[in-house]
Amino acid sequence: MGSFSFVFSILLSFCAIVSCSPLSTNYVLYPNFTALGVHFIDGSVGFLTSPNGTFRAAILSPGGQGGSGTNYYLCTLHVPSNTITWSANRNSPVSSTGTMTLSVTGIVVADEDGSLIWSTPPLNSSVSSLQLTEAGNLVLFDQSDASLWESFNYPTDTIIMGQKLPVGGFLSSAVSSSDLSVGSYRLSITASDALLQWKNLTYWDLSMDTAAYTTSSYPVEYMAINQTGLYLLGNNGSEVIIQVNLSVSDFGIAKLEYSGQFSLSNFSGGAFNPVFAGPDDKCQIPFICGTLGLCSDDADNPICSCPSNFHLSSQNQNPPVCVPSDNSYSLPNSCNSSDTSNTGNSLLVSYLSLGYGIDYFSNDFTSPVKYGVNLSVCKDLCSSECSCLGIFYDNSSNSCYVLQNQLGSVMSNASSNNDRLGFVKAIIGPSPANSGQALGFPIVALVLLPFFGFFLLATLGFFLWRRLRSSKTGKLNLNSQAIPSSEDLDAFSIPGLPVRFGYEELEVATDKFKTMIGSGGFGTVYKGTLPDKSHVAVKKITNVGIQGKKDFCTEIAIIGNVHHINLVQLRGFCAQGRERLLVYEYMNRGSLDHTLFGNGPVLEWQERVEIALGTARGLAYLHSGCEHKIIHCDVKPENILLHDHFQAKISDFGLSKLLSSEQSGLFTTMRGTRGYLAPEWLAGPAISDKTDVYSFGMVLLEIVSGRKNCSLRTRSQSMEDESSGGGYSSSSSGRGLVYFPMFALEMHEQGRYLELADPRLEGRVTSEDVEKLVRVALCCAHEDPALRPSMVSLVSMLEGEIPSGQPKLESLNFLRFYGRRFGGGASTRSEENNSNRQVDFTQMNASCTSSKSSLPLDVSCISSQQISGPR
Repeated sequence: MGSFSFVFSILLSFCAIVSCSPLSTNYVLYPNFTALGVHFIDGSVGFLTSPNGTFRAAILSPGGQGGSGTNYYLCTLHVPSNTITWSANRNSPVSSTGTMTLSVTGIVVADEDGSLIWSTPPLNSSVSSLQLTEAGNLVLFDQSDASLWESFNYPTDTIIMGQKLPVGGFLSSAVSSSDLSVGSYRLSITASDALLQWKNLTYWDLSMDTAAYTTSSYPVEYMAINQTGLYLLGNNGSEVIIQVNLSVSDFGIAKLEYSGQFSLSNFSGGAFNPVFAGPDDKCQIPFICGTLGLCSDDADNPICSCPSNFHLSSQNQNPPVCVPSDNSYSLPNSCNSSDTSNTGNSLLVSYLSLGYGIDYFSNDFTSPVKYGVNLSVCKDLCSSECSCLGIFYDNSSNSCYVLQNQLGSVMSNASSNNDRLGFVKAIIGPSPANSGQALGFPIVALVLLPFFGFFLLATLGFFLWRRLRSSKTGKLNLNSQAIPSSEDLDAFSIPGLPVRFGYEELEVATDKFKTMIGSGGFGTVYKGTLPDKSHVAVKKITNVGIQGKKDFCTEIAIIGNVHHINLVQLRGFCAQGRERLLVYEYMNRGSLDHTLFGNGPVLEWQERVEIALGTARGLAYLHSGCEHKIIHCDVKPENILLHDHFQAKISDFGLSKLLSSEQSGLFTTMRGTRGYLAPEWLAGPAISDKTDVYSFGMVLLEIVSGRKNCSLRTRSQSMEDESSGGGYSSSSSGRGLVYFPMFALEMHEQGRYLELADPRLEGRVTSEDVEKLVRVALCCAHEDPALRPSMVSLVSMLEGEIPSGQPKLESLNFLRFYGRRFGGGASTRSEENNSNRQVDFTQMNASCTSSKSSLPLDVSCISSQQISGPR
C-alpha cells in the first residue's frame, strides 16, 4: 500500500510538472503535488473531488468563465449549482498562472513569481494527505488519519449542512459576486443571538425575526443548518435556543450576500432557491442606497432616491452619494477619514433636516447617547465631535442618537408611530468639488466677501470663547459617551489608575476581537495576548453608564486598587472615544457554571468546599477589607471564575457603579440573574452587603447539588433522581420547574442531607459535610436581611472556626411559595402560614405589567418572582 501511494504521488507530481490536465477523479492528494490555475480556468474540472462528485476543489475566477476573469482563488465548489462554498485567499487573489502546492507542512498558494499569497497555519504534525469530504469539507490528515486542518473551521461568507459556526465566529460578506475580498457586512454569533452588523453597528438579529422562535435560555454554542431549518444550539447541541423552521430539503446553504442580506437557500431543480432572508425588508440594509440614499420598500425591489433638500452627486460616485441641494452646504468628512481637509470641528456647521417619516437602521439597536435633553443640546454634542456626521432626535423621550464615522442609507418609515427627526451635519460653504465656480464670482460677491469673512471670524471667536469659558467653569459636559480624545486622560490626576491601553493595542492583542470567551450584562469578553506573551481577558463594556471619562476612571482606580487572591485582577483599561474596555487576568478554567453544570469531570466535594470558601473570602474582602466598601450586586456562578487547582476568583465586582440608574434597573431584572437576587430588590430594606449574602447562599446550594436551583424535569427524571438519592420530591408529576431551595429546606427539616448532594459524587461525601454547607446556605437565604450572617462570619463558618448557624424557619417560608409558584409541586409543610403572603404576591402580579416595559422600570410593578424567584 505504501509503494502504491508513493507511485501515485510521483504520477501526480509529474502531471503537474509537465502541465498535463489534472484528472477530475482525484479523491485523495498526497504531498509534493502542485496545481496550476491555468488548468482550471473554466471551473469545469478540479484537482480534487469529493467521493460522489458533489464538491470539487479548484483554482478559479468567479467572475469569468472561459478565462475572462482576472482574480483567481483556491475554492471549494458545489458542483451541481456551480456555487463557491469556501475560498482560501479571498483577500489576495492570484493571476491565472497562480499555483497551489501541497507539501508535508500544509497548503501554499503562490503567484506566478513564486511570492507567497496564502498558506495554512503551522500544523502539529506532517501532512499525509488532502481530502475533500462529501460534505464539502477540505481536510488535511496526518499519518494516523487525524485531522490537522479543516476548511469548515475557517468559514468565509457561507456555511453548508454539516458545518458549525461557533460563538465568536462570523461570516464576512464579499465585495461583489466576482470579488471575494472581505466586504463591509458581518454575521456574528454571540452567546444569545445571531447579529448582522455594518461598521460594528447592528442592523438585524435573528431572535427578533418573525420567522424565528426562541425556545431556551441556554447560552448559544454554535449555529448550524440541517434538512429542516436554521438553528442556534447550546448544551453540546442538545438544546435548541433559536430556530427557523423551513421545508425539508436534502441540501442547503446559509450565506451572507455581498448586498448585506443573510439568506438561506435549499437546492432543488438544479439551482438554489431562497427560503429565508434577514432582514426581509431590504431597506433595513445599511448601505442599500449608498450614502444618505432614501430607500422606499417596494417588495423585493427597493426604490432609491434622495431625501428632500438633497440630490444625487454629479460626480457619478459608486456607491451613490446624496449631497445637499444648496451648493452653499457640503457634507463633512469624519475625523476617522483619510481625507482630513474638513473635519467639521474647525468649520462653521449647520444641520439639514431629513424631515419626519425617515429613520436610520441603527436607531433600534443602539441606545441614545443622551437622555432628557433638548434638540439644541443634541446638535451641540454633534458639533463638538468630528466623528459625528448627523443626529436623530426623539421628541417623545428627548433622546439624542448620533450617526458616526460613516453615513449609510436612510429609510422611509411613514407607518412608524415614533417622532424621531433626523438632521445631517453640513459645512457652511461650497464643497471642494464646486470651489472652481468661485472664479466666476460677480463683483458684488467680491465686495461683500471681506465683510462675510469678518463676520465668520467673529462668530468663530465667539464659539471658541464660550468653549474656553465652559471648560474653565467646569460646565463642559463630561457626561457624554462620545468624548473622543484619549489624550484627555493625561490631564486627569487620579491616584492609583491602572495601566491605560489604547484601543488599537487591544485590537492587536485580541486579533481584532476574534475569540469570544463569554458575555453578560456588562458586555462581551474576548481572549487576548499582550506583548509580554501573558494571556488576558478583555471585556468590552456595552452598557456603560452616561458619565464622563473622569468619573469612569475614578471608579476604575477604585477597582484597580482592590487586590485579593480571590478577586480577578484588573490589569488595565481603555477609555478611548466611546469605547470602554477592561483588561483582566485570564482564568484558564473558565466560569463555575461551565464546570458545575457542564458535562466535564465531576467536581469532588473538597473542590466544591474550596470554591465556596474562596468565593466567601473574596466577598468578605469586598465588604469589609477595602477602603471603599463594594457591593457586587450580581453574585452567580457565571461571575465566579476558576484558575489552576480550581482556585475561585470573583469577577465583575464594582462594575454596577459604572451603570446609569436606568441601566442598573435593566441589569437587575433583565440580565438573566433572576434566582440570585434577594427579596429586598422588590421592596423593604435598602440594598446592602446582605444582598450579596443572599446571592451567595443561592450559589452555595447549586454547589451542593451540582444543578441549577431551578431546572426543568419530567416525571421519569424525578423518579430516577429519587431512586438514586437525588430527591426532588417537590416535582410530583408531568413536566415542570423544580425549585431546589424549597426542597433543601424540607430535607433540612427532616435531616435527610445526603439527598441534597450531587448524585454524581456517588457516596463520596458524608451527611455531616452536606449538612454544614446546607445550613450555611439557608442562613444566607433568610428573607430578613438582618438575620443573614456577614460574609466575614460565613468565612469563619466554612473554615470551622465557629459553628454553622441555625436557620430560622419562619424567615424561610417564602421559599415554599416560590417552589409552589414555579415548580407546580406542593410542599410537605402546611400552607396555612403562607396564605396571606400568597394573596399579597398575587395582587402584586395582577397589578404588574410586562417585564419588558420601557425603561426606567418601576420597581413597584416587578413581581417578587421576577426578582428573586427561579430563573
